Amino acid sequence: MHYFTSCFHDVLSDGPNPGCRPPKRNSEQKFLSRTLRLNNNSISDLAGLTDTISALFAEPTHLAWLDLSFNEIQHIDPVLTQLKELRLLYLHGNHIHKMSEVDKLAVLPSLQTITLHGNPIVTELDYRANLIATLPHVKMIDFSAVTKEERELSSVWKKTRKSTSHSKVD
Repeated sequence: MHYFTSCFHDVLSDGPNPGCRPPKRNSEQKFLSRTLRLNNNSISDLAGLTDTISALFAEPTHLAWLDLSFNEIQHIDPVLTQLKELRLLYLHGNHIHKMSEVDKLAVLPSLQTITLHGNPIVTELDYRANLIATLPHVKMIDFSAVTKEERELSSVWKKTRKSTSHSKVD
């Protein structure tokens, strides 16, 4: 059984935690939520995520918060780039090695918060400046606010990187 199919079955068969109010659902029993937490599940790829989101949520295109922290993710799957209303994306504690993976998220116009600490990527030179330059709408990185000064410096950093890469080509 595919991981997300199994996860979907578990979500529907398990009741809410004792003491928690029951989640709101529509007439089709789909959740009226914009949040999905799949942290701590040993997920290595996101195949099937679109089908799971569509099956679970009344309005799957309105997903705003996705927590994929503490999994085995190495690559940003194209499914994430389809979540145009995504505002918060937690990817900390995974296995993302390359900044080019994060570059894929630049197409998300609403993304305001991202976490990547605990990934090998954080050891890259200019990690934070690169993130700010790549994801211009982001206001929080790794639970730390992006300052005006950082935004200005990342703009300069990006221009410097472009001119350096052009001069290497010449």
